[in-house]
Amino acid sequence: MSEKGQIAVQTENIFPIIKKFLYSDQEIFLRELISNAIDATTKLQTLSSKGMAKGELGDLTIDILLDEKKKTLTIRDRGLGMSAEEARKYLNQVALSSAQEFLEKYKGETNIIGHFGLGFYSAFMVADKVEVLSKSYNEEEKPILWTCDGSPEYTLKEHKKKDRGTDVILHVNDDGKDYLEKNKIEELLKKYCRFLPYPIRFGTRTEYDWEGEGENRKEIKKEVDNIINITQPIWKKSPTELTDEDYKKFYSDLYLFSSPPLFWIHLNIDYPFNLTGILYFPKVTTGMDWQKNKIQLYSNQVYVTDEVKDIVPDFLMMLHGVIDSPDIPLNVSRSYLQSDRQVKKITSYITKKVADKLEELFKNDRPSFESKWQDIGPFVKYGLITDEKFYEKAIGFSLLKSEDGTYYTPEAYREKIKDQQTDKNGQVVYLYTHAPELHHASISAARARGYDVLLMDQPIDNHFMQHLEMKIEKTHFTRVDSATLDKLIEKEDKIESVLSQEEQDKVRTLFETFTQGTMNKVEVQALSPSDAPVHITKPEFIRRMKEMQMMQGMGSDLFPDSYQVIVNGNHPLVAEKLLHATDEARQKELATHLYRLALLNQNLLKGAELTDFVSKNLEALSRND
Repeated sequence: MSEKGQIAVQTENIFPIIKKFLYSDQEIFLRELISNAIDATTKLQTLSSKGMAKGELGDLTIDILLDEKKKTLTIRDRGLGMSAEEARKYLNQVALSSAQEFLEKYKGETNIIGHFGLGFYSAFMVADKVEVLSKSYNEEEKPILWTCDGSPEYTLKEHKKKDRGTDVILHVNDDGKDYLEKNKIEELLKKYCRFLPYPIRFGTRTEYDWEGEGENRKEIKKEVDNIINITQPIWKKSPTELTDEDYKKFYSDLYLFSSPPLFWIHLNIDYPFNLTGILYFPKVTTGMDWQKNKIQLYSNQVYVTDEVKDIVPDFLMMLHGVIDSPDIPLNVSRSYLQSDRQVKKITSYITKKVADKLEELFKNDRPSFESKWQDIGPFVKYGLITDEKFYEKAIGFSLLKSEDGTYYTPEAYREKIKDQQTDKNGQVVYLYTHAPELHHASISAARARGYDVLLMDQPIDNHFMQHLEMKIEKTHFTRVDSATLDKLIEKEDKIESVLSQEEQDKVRTLFETFTQGTMNKVEVQALSPSDAPVHITKPEFIRRMKEMQMMQGMGSDLFPDSYQVIVNGNHPLVAEKLLHATDEARQKELATHLYRLALLNQNLLKGAELTDFVSKNLEALSRND
């Protein structure tokens, strides 16, 4: 038998289209051809289980053979094989997928990777000629050789082949010469085929061992099959079969040199869609050290992509791990996800599973959960801000950390502070610091009044606080140094001023003489005599806007520095020593000194002012001696 004919395509330009536009990456061809080999093997097993394929299945290993001299790359399977009629039907009619037909016939009884029927033609991206040598499982059928040089013409003839299965032989062209390098092929096999369900063999590798004892002990080496993949990845197993060490080892295999994960979530669902996988919470080394594109997407154990933004909620893109689902809709090249209702269902499921797992950890072992909060807090806070359904569940196990190290849920913390920290307008004021050492004086003053201060030191906290202000009625966050405490939490019973209005105006004018151009304004307030004589504050709104802009790489010029000087008119150094000084120069010197002390307290005294301040203090100490 020998025949010639034309491949049934709609246009003679189909091959240039496949080469240039169908696939986003040239290297995809290897994934597609090996996927076809996996499908052929799976089909054979399905038929064998039904008694429709006779004889022993034997070794089902798929071989990848590289011949650099002949410039060929061969994908060899021991699967179903093809007859001449099947070759005409499935190789000569582009986009008529045998996988689709098989799936319809044995729906629910098998998993087939391919659906589009175009994967085979990706071979022509790297090959000038492709040969398909195949022998059907049906012993009555003759082996065949199908050949095509990249044009719509093909040849099909009988051939000699002893073993059941198919060899796809690529005669690699100059554009694809990289795929004649052993290291390149091994790299692609490990990328795309690492977890395929049948062994993938790529030649042999050398292993070293020892034999003998004592002086007779010697090193020996032997050649063994180079099996690329793990046929039973742990995400396909039941969690009851696995130990913590199994999960940790799998993580270290996926992400070499990474710190062990905090914990993980094993996904396993078969209705209304099929999805398995493992998502790991990584240890975050800095507040926003989030590396996306660390979740790998598989379809029936075939690697598809690490671009999963359409299926994994944005706030979970920082997680690591794998998701495997044959039900995720992919485009024709399997390179991109296609949005549809199924994707939204899967996204909702993943969000729910993560929330359930976090809630379980919180309820079952709160101390352990709290110990991990520094790392998982950014994930949870990001989710609370961006996903309403996640907020509804996660607000119950999200945590606020007091500056003294105690953790509270938002509800419990509000209950703790509401009596002391509710102002005259009914607003509950949440005091916080991002740098306890920097704000030590302000924190001490807050504690002296019986107030509590939160530690909010992660970059996302600005957005998180703003979101809580929006979600929780009569809630306001303000940094402990953004105004005097009496101004931050205004009560009905204000402290009376010991200064007359004329004296207050005199103090204000005195300080304004050396703060013009630096501060917005000077205020004289009646504070407790035990409070500092002068405070330097920055309005909460301006400070927040500046920090958010800097996080977004926009600089802070839209919100220039805007400080306030608040003079405590009830402090003895102001009400007595400053106002009663008879020498105007002495008044100015004392006011300047108090002002610089306030700047120093806020880490704002720098340059020449700092040098002069230190010098004058040294002089004063010398005079006292």
